[in-house]
Amino acid sequence: MRRSYRMMIPAIVSLALALSGWGARALELPPLIPREVLFGNPERVNPQISPDGTKLAYLAPHEGVLNVWVRTIGKTDDRVVTSDRKRGIRVYFWQEDSEHILYLQDRDGDENWHLYQTNVRTATTRDLTPFEGVQAQVIATDPQFPDEILVALNRRDRRFHDVYRINLKTGAAELDTENPGDVAGWAVDHRLQVRAASAFTPDGGMLIRIREDARSPWREFLRWGPEETFGGIVGFTPDNRGLWLISSVDANAARLIEVDLATKKTKVIAEDPQYDVSSVMIHPKTRHLEAVQFIRARREWQVLDPSLRADFERLRKERDGDFSVVSRDREDRTWVVSYLVDDGPVYYYIYERATRRLGLLFSSQPALERYRLAKMQPISFTARDGMTIYGYLTLPVGVEPKRLPMVLLVHGGPWARDVWGFNAMVQWLANRGYAVLQVNFRGSTGYGKAYLNAGDREWAGKMHTDLIDGKNWAVAQGYADPKRVCIMGGSYGGYATLVGLAFTPEEFACGVDLVGPSNLVTLLRSIPPYWAPIKAIFDKRLGRVETDEEFLKSRSPLFRADQIKAPLLIGHGANDPRVKKAESDQIVRSLRARNVPVTYVVYTDEGHGFARPENRLDFFGRAEEFLAKYLGGRFEPWRAVPGSSAQLQ
Repeated sequence: MRRSYRMMIPAIVSLALALSGWGARALELPPLIPREVLFGNPERVNPQISPDGTKLAYLAPHEGVLNVWVRTIGKTDDRVVTSDRKRGIRVYFWQEDSEHILYLQDRDGDENWHLYQTNVRTATTRDLTPFEGVQAQVIATDPQFPDEILVALNRRDRRFHDVYRINLKTGAAELDTENPGDVAGWAVDHRLQVRAASAFTPDGGMLIRIREDARSPWREFLRWGPEETFGGIVGFTPDNRGLWLISSVDANAARLIEVDLATKKTKVIAEDPQYDVSSVMIHPKTRHLEAVQFIRARREWQVLDPSLRADFERLRKERDGDFSVVSRDREDRTWVVSYLVDDGPVYYYIYERATRRLGLLFSSQPALERYRLAKMQPISFTARDGMTIYGYLTLPVGVEPKRLPMVLLVHGGPWARDVWGFNAMVQWLANRGYAVLQVNFRGSTGYGKAYLNAGDREWAGKMHTDLIDGKNWAVAQGYADPKRVCIMGGSYGGYATLVGLAFTPEEFACGVDLVGPSNLVTLLRSIPPYWAPIKAIFDKRLGRVETDEEFLKSRSPLFRADQIKAPLLIGHGANDPRVKKAESDQIVRSLRARNVPVTYVVYTDEGHGFARPENRLDFFGRAEEFLAKYLGGRFEPWRAVPGSSAQLQ
């Protein structure tokens, strides 16, 4: 009897799965990719060549977190030089002397970044900005001044960042340029002098000031209105007599232009009628323009310097991925090149310009190469008001793409966009059997000012109906089962999740909200003090809290919490300086008072997102079981992660 009973179990399970309409398809999916591979530390990432071309630095785990490692080029003498033990280093770069690494680190996600200096020979580290509660922003270094760095600090007034000149030998920091109270960004000429500043005007436009030298008074140079795209100063021309700017003035999309400082004569250098300039490549020594990147469906380069054409042609032929030159030596002899693909890790190469020889350094996560990953397809659809909306669709491997459970994954910002390429969350969801839809709703950046401005004051309005129209498009195409769609996202995407469940409660089977605001009034009243210079952007594009409180409440899911009925999972960092934990606290209280199922996890050592791999593994493990419960996908069981600071609340 016992043996017969055991033999019946597979048959019973198979029958149940077949009746669900899911199990037969699930059996065709490739093996589960462990969460550790997707959300743990990469093996090696972000290689940077030293200015003198003799050393290579990269990030790799040490003591469980990412630290900076260094090797001599041509040797295998890799050694770890930094000693972070908690959050891991994410932002670092070489000092101009090629003997030190500089990196930024905050405390438990508070975003009060300190600038640290590490000697690569002795591995000794010191804090160059040891000021409690102060945020450091690196402004500039220059090879002609290898012992100096310009850093902006809100040391004098937490609302404004002044520029300090730090001596990299002694550590002495001296005030260089004081913020008059509205400057959001600084620009430096090729003598390491602060000579340009950008500020937002009260109506949300931009003002650019310049001065002749560090002792001269500031004067207004250019001003553009609030209808223009985000843009600003790229840098000074090689002779210091002009500025390169990204601006949409007199165009729909942001162009790269050059403006003469004396005459204001303007020259257009690169443009596209629909897509904004994304990034600019400038020679590290001569400072001349070399190439411009546009992000259309994928990243595309426009070469400006003819001497680079053969190099770019060589790089394009190496593999089917979007390449970028991520680092190079001062003499421009050796490049570090990255290739972003949609179905594998990031690949890094060393490129020798003289011989055009390209050699693989490493990939970010070789373990991913053992698994079948999904392809990301650029898509577009027509919104209900006739506007064309763009995005990406990823379908799981190995199953028929019909009536699948789907996750609508909403990007943050909202003044940002989704792009083509490997995305750990997307691959995780697709591997579990979900179609994944990413919508660059109106208000997303990169598509020109008409697209951006169409999102003004449309939080929970047309920005949300774009998401619903995207979902309906996927259903109409036959990809998605309308009854099994979850909405998920972080920051603005977390807000969009709450809006989806509160404003359109019939549309989604569940929601996953990471660090999302629930009340736009309390959000705007609690922004970090150093966001004061950019508050005009929120006033224009979201609403002015001083005069539009009722309007903002009408777009806040907290005040429609009584409409939420779908299950909800919320994750938040206790130290989040952008979207305070109180935003999640208040909607959780409201939902629990109404007996709506909500799981709320707080991470005591995180901020606006989860930097520590232990916390990522914990949250996405919980999310995986949550999605499986309400959408029916596959899952790797959640288990307690040693070292995670998760607290169920």
